[in-house]
Amino acid sequence: MATVQYECPLGTGRLADLDDVRTAEAIVDQGTIRQNTAGLRDRVSPAAVMGVVKSDGYGHGMIPAAHAALAGGASWLGVISVAEGLALRGAGITAPVLCLMDVPEAAHGEAIAAGVDLSVASTHSLARVVAAATTAGRPARVHLKADTGMSRGGATAADWPGLVDAALAVEAGGLLAITGLWSHLACADLPGHPSVPQQITAFGDAVELAEKAGARPEVRHLANTPATLTLPQTWFDLVRPGGGLYGLSTLPGGAAPEWMRPAMTARASLIQVKRVPAGSGVSYGHRYTTSSETTLGLVPAGYAEGVPRAASGRVQVQARGRRWTIAGTVCMNQFVIDLGDEPAEAGDEVVLFGPGDAGEPTAQEWAEALGTISYEIVTGFGCRWPKSYR
Repeated sequence: MATVQYECPLGTGRLADLDDVRTAEAIVDQGTIRQNTAGLRDRVSPAAVMGVVKSDGYGHGMIPAAHAALAGGASWLGVISVAEGLALRGAGITAPVLCLMDVPEAAHGEAIAAGVDLSVASTHSLARVVAAATTAGRPARVHLKADTGMSRGGATAADWPGLVDAALAVEAGGLLAITGLWSHLACADLPGHPSVPQQITAFGDAVELAEKAGARPEVRHLANTPATLTLPQTWFDLVRPGGGLYGLSTLPGGAAPEWMRPAMTARASLIQVKRVPAGSGVSYGHRYTTSSETTLGLVPAGYAEGVPRAASGRVQVQARGRRWTIAGTVCMNQFVIDLGDEPAEAGDEVVLFGPGDAGEPTAQEWAEALGTISYEIVTGFGCRWPKSYR
């Protein structure tokens, strides 16, 4: 296993102080990302896979995750910002890249020059992209986004015909290529939700309108991870799994095929172990009090490092082959576990979450305990933990 010091291209919030002594790290298995991607590709073939590596690869490291996804058969990569797309290009990655968010102030000219595809959701955005293409001296590659019912980004049904006509007019002038038509599902992780077939129909209508008007996109895409796993009618030419690359799912209970495995393990080392008497209040607010003489272990990670304060008394970690619930309030940079009479000592490993192979908690279990999704857990660690890759 090689240790890699990976700096998030968009941030500086690395766990520098703990990195120096290696008391906390996230271990990312690139082979698992590759295998997950290959499994997803095999599932949807002949549709292609866009590996979504936005937000620092869901906390796994954008560049390493991108390389692993491409090795697993992804033919596209998805990012959230132009800056992320440019970072992929700067790392020597030449695969097609789509910037998924339509941000007016983005460096469109640099993206066009670097061959990064842009999402366009309005005629105003289209005008900005065309101006940038004129300056860059080459056509912009754009994916027109339709709002099919999520009411987030994208052109509404009323605005879609005008956006399509405007884009086709620019394409005829040579400053633009419509490379994709796309939308996003709001409730694909809620089996049986009535909005799903409604959105599929709305997307089909949007594609039909655009193609009748003359659009000839390379790819039409709608499916996120839950749709990739459960809704073949959403696959079209391309699917966009994000969490699925990393072995995560937002389906009920984190439901996923057996071959899809979590790729991240977060671990730390105890930095202090001590015996305390019964009745000892632990951490801020004394929300936990020892019931008998016991051993307390101090873990050097807190909410500044991505361990939610809400995990206090609710989330389990693993140490010395057993699970222990966080005792008392999670602090900014540390939390405590009550080890009872376990013969622990400073330096013992604590696994916060992992794939679950050795009985350790998973990010999905953390999410269920906290009333959230596993994506939030792993991205919460983000660039704040030093990473090792294998």
